[in-house]
Amino acid sequence: MSKNKIIKGTLILTLAGFATRIIGFFYRIYISKYLGAENMGVYQLVFPVYGICFTLYASGIQTSISKLVAAQVGKGAGGTRNVKRILHVGMACSLAIACTLSLLVHFKCDFIATRLVAEPKVAPSLRVLSYVFPFCGITAVINGYYYGLKKTFVPATTQLLEQIVRVVSIYFLASAAGGGDVGLTCELAVLGLVIGELVSNLYNIISLRFGNNAKRSNEPTKLTRKRIIIKDMFSLVIPLTSNRLLVSLLNSMEAILIPVMLRQAGLSSSESLSIFGILTGMSLPFIMFPSTITNSFSVLLLPTVSEAQAVDNDKLISRTTSITIKYCLIIGILSTGIFIVFGNALGTLIYHNATAGDYIVTLAWLCPFLYLTTTLASIINGLGKAYLTFVNSVIGLSIRILFVVFIIPKEGITGYLTGLLISQLIISTLDIIAVARIIKLDISLVDCIAKPGIIIFLISFLFSRIYTYFVHALSINALLILAGCALFFVAAYLMLLFVTRAVTLKEFR
Repeated sequence: MSKNKIIKGTLILTLAGFATRIIGFFYRIYISKYLGAENMGVYQLVFPVYGICFTLYASGIQTSISKLVAAQVGKGAGGTRNVKRILHVGMACSLAIACTLSLLVHFKCDFIATRLVAEPKVAPSLRVLSYVFPFCGITAVINGYYYGLKKTFVPATTQLLEQIVRVVSIYFLASAAGGGDVGLTCELAVLGLVIGELVSNLYNIISLRFGNNAKRSNEPTKLTRKRIIIKDMFSLVIPLTSNRLLVSLLNSMEAILIPVMLRQAGLSSSESLSIFGILTGMSLPFIMFPSTITNSFSVLLLPTVSEAQAVDNDKLISRTTSITIKYCLIIGILSTGIFIVFGNALGTLIYHNATAGDYIVTLAWLCPFLYLTTTLASIINGLGKAYLTFVNSVIGLSIRILFVVFIIPKEGITGYLTGLLISQLIISTLDIIAVARIIKLDISLVDCIAKPGIIIFLISFLFSRIYTYFVHALSINALLILAGCALFFVAAYLMLLFVTRAVTLKEFR
């Protein structure tokens, strides 16, 4: 496969991912306003169950399909005869697991909500969620098939279409059928997710039927038996799914335990769900939004590092890695400054919730470590050391769960926020150590941390006063003033980085 084709495919996925995240960001703002804090917490508790089930019926199978298809295509014209057979076998396996889980969640939703999620209010939403599993399974397998063919347009379009349909369907469902009943609206929010997956699934099937897929071969190549395909597929699926399932279980445990431990701290069920909803449904999406850029770096970085390693181009690996780490830190420090200065205003103006603003300000310190971890994980994976990112993730999640269990009952949600910062710092440190052992990094701490840190401190001090002055002096919408100040904040930061030569144009060549 040519380098240009790799870059083109990666860019398609990156642009689609960027657009999807932007749409999803505004969707979160809309849905949080419509549901309210408590029901946002109920809605967020659906996703631990969704994540575990998806890992079982789709995650490992998608990756294995991609690898098996790519291997067959690599054999030339003869190998392509087995490609569709791999697709059909993978689809059958995924559907069998997905349908089983659908029935289990549908009929046992009360048990799952009460005993496992520890929140009975989640049961109706879980029942609606159960219908989405087969559609997600088919979509994941078809996307894996296209990844194996190195054709990223259909998966990228599927991702974008699902998000658009979800947002549109939620808007019309909530407006037409919600009727002010927020409990019903919570189920409708999950129904919007189901509709989005259904439409994207139909698009995938149509693309598969009428699209330009694997080229047919007339060579008399013997077809691989289905049992051999199943054996080869599950030899990849089992270790992949086992690793991802452990991470998914830890993530789910963390999410489920937060409201439980908040009740242990003396809060009511309603108060604990409200805090959980504000934190995960309102504040964290803001903190994660700039990661759209760093995630795009990561998508582009993995194939670049893998290619360079394949030809022993250590110089390219070192340069690419060093520059990417530098700009992740620069973006992270910028994000920290913006959220500290404007976090309270964002919570009040966007969500009409002062608590959301307080959490945004507190979580702002996560940004450099959070964005850096994503990039470092992509570098490590590109170097073929995926087990290191798995181990580091498990360590970080375990630390967070310990804080949830032992600190939240004493300190409340502040204890969790502290644990979140400490765990992210530890993961970043472990990832940096892992990368530094393999790659010779050329990073200036002055340009990466000292200069951006000093600049952000100075302009944060300045713009906090400018924003306060304009809000009181001008009879203009406060949100417009906030947007204008934030834009000038970013412009001033970038300009001072260039003036101090912390950033140079040579790095982009």
